[in-house]
Amino acid sequence: MNRTLIVSVAAIFIASIAHSQEKDQQNQNTIKVTDMLKISSLSNITLSRDGSRAAFTLTRIEPESGSKWDYKYVNHIYVANTDGNAKPRELTVKEGSSQPAWSPDGKSIAFVRLADGKPQIFILSLEGGEPVQFTHFRFGAGTPKWSPDGKQILFSSNIGLIELVSDSLLNPRHELPLWPMEKPGMDNRASLEPDTNKPDPDGNMDQIRAYLAGDATDKKAKVVDKLNFQDEFGVNPDLSFNHFFIQDINGRPEPRELTHGFYNYFNAEFTTDGKQVVLTAAMDSTRHPDRVQETEIYLIDSDGKNLKKILGERGRFFTGAILSHSGKWLAYQSGEISAVSNTDLYIIGIGPTPSRPIKLELDRSKGGLCWSRDDKFLYLTAQSNGGIPLYRVNIQTGKFERLSGFDSGVGSFDIGPEGIVYVKTELADPFELYSADPQAQHEKKLSSFNSEWIKNKLLSFPEKHEFKNDKGESIEYWVMKPVHFEAGKKYPLLLDIHGGPTAMWGPGESSMWHEFQFFCSRGYGVIYCNPRGSGGYGRDFLRANLNDWGKGPASDVLTALDKAVAEGWADTSKLLITGGSYAGYLVAWIISHDHRFRAACSQRGVYDLSTFFGEGNAWRLVPNYFEGYPWEPDAKSNLVRESPLTYVENIRTPYIIFHGENDRRTGFVESEMLYRSLKVLDRPVEYVRHPGLHMK
Repeated sequence: MNRTLIVSVAAIFIASIAHSQEKDQQNQNTIKVTDMLKISSLSNITLSRDGSRAAFTLTRIEPESGSKWDYKYVNHIYVANTDGNAKPRELTVKEGSSQPAWSPDGKSIAFVRLADGKPQIFILSLEGGEPVQFTHFRFGAGTPKWSPDGKQILFSSNIGLIELVSDSLLNPRHELPLWPMEKPGMDNRASLEPDTNKPDPDGNMDQIRAYLAGDATDKKAKVVDKLNFQDEFGVNPDLSFNHFFIQDINGRPEPRELTHGFYNYFNAEFTTDGKQVVLTAAMDSTRHPDRVQETEIYLIDSDGKNLKKILGERGRFFTGAILSHSGKWLAYQSGEISAVSNTDLYIIGIGPTPSRPIKLELDRSKGGLCWSRDDKFLYLTAQSNGGIPLYRVNIQTGKFERLSGFDSGVGSFDIGPEGIVYVKTELADPFELYSADPQAQHEKKLSSFNSEWIKNKLLSFPEKHEFKNDKGESIEYWVMKPVHFEAGKKYPLLLDIHGGPTAMWGPGESSMWHEFQFFCSRGYGVIYCNPRGSGGYGRDFLRANLNDWGKGPASDVLTALDKAVAEGWADTSKLLITGGSYAGYLVAWIISHDHRFRAACSQRGVYDLSTFFGEGNAWRLVPNYFEGYPWEPDAKSNLVRESPLTYVENIRTPYIIFHGENDRRTGFVESEMLYRSLKVLDRPVEYVRHPGLHMK
């Protein structure tokens, strides 16, 4: 982890070109930049079958060896008693351990750790001893799931296309994909089978091809034929497939293949009797995998036979399948491909003849599905109004019940026989572990990973406000005052914007906890809001920025700023603006249309939408939001109108632009274009490029 990730990028630009309060810098009880190193985050909560213990992954920031100011994220497995009578204890000493899974008898935990450069599954006996490496799979192993009788472990592995074609065990007949490889002038056999021609740059065409193919083999060239050729960090011409395997705890040491073929499989888990596995897959023998956005839900026997599709439909995806404890019900989510919308939640009865799906209505982005032990309730979390509450739905009545508030956020959680264990973010603490009864009442705090170092810190607590925008939509925003606020004084005010554009900020969102508190500790006010297009307010609100990324959302965030300024304590000569990803875009849009800001900062932004279509791996946002592709006249007109680069001549605000050197999410050429344009125009701009960083 590079030092530039420790110091908030927005803090750098504020400190370099704007006002700061010396009093706050000297106060030892305020949040500092380096306090980010103290934040521990919790995830992957899983309960033992009897509910008495919770295992989870703890992520903390630790120094890189041999470097004073470089850091890395490190994962460890912890276990906590759910009665709260003892502090959580660390189970894994070696770093990099994650994805814990309880054995059915509660005596062991399976988890994932790197071994010889590949993820492998280890098993730790809670009766004593060191972790024992369970898998030695040549392709690696992850996401362990125990069989109900504890005799097997189901796991996933990602396998490259060439390995899958040539592997004699996984593909003994050396079969080839049925879908087209899309390599011009060559069929699947010619493009995938080993080239037996002698490489010779001066030979015949086949020999020249063999010579050039050596450049790709030696990594001197990347030959790209697929549609999705970028991952998060670079250009990746290779195809790979996620498959599932089952390995016996005792006996046969080699895993046996559960899924087969040149398709991707996801979210596998055993049925209650252990005889079958339910999984999600993207299977289409007629189309290249990059062109298949549909996913379907299947049942397969645990010996890899009798694959049967339960749910699937052209033009839709089905995901998040989870069986009830009795095995009678299956919950899942579904939605239209390429649609800007929240997914729909369904349950379906599982049996020889599955029942008709029952839709459970909650117009929010939903996640973390988990059944109660008696099958009466389905629990889930959903972004809502600045928080991430825990909900449950009665599957007989379809009625949803919100169990926690909008002023906090529930992360990972699990349901036991007697109640719930969950991670919660709140204003006073970014991450802690809690337990509660099935109604989320009688809450008990189980950890103090962050509360101990925070307890003597001065914090700013946001004030929530709301207004109606020009479309009649309710826009919620929050104002945080400096920690040493004094009535009658004036303070600089930072407008901080979220990305996505479907993200949502509020008191329950954990990623910005440190940044907001840091600015307030330095004497700044902070304002943030959820403009049209944000998550957390339903489908219509989510779609309210279709073909309108700039003007409408900018109006919302600037109205929130105006209302904060109207309170009378903001210094209007020291207004500042920042944001990342889509918010980097919106910062550029705003300062090309509004000149009130003393300074501006964009992080990993998008500035020319036509270019973004080519260099960002989130390229599908272009047709999804702007009615087509850059070469189509109507869409082209939309993209030009909505691109901040179109209005670059109007930017005069002092501006700092951040981007990671390896960012292929938004694409670093975006920032190069904006910076060079401003430099040619001789505007006050500085460009900070982070080598080796993605800066997501």
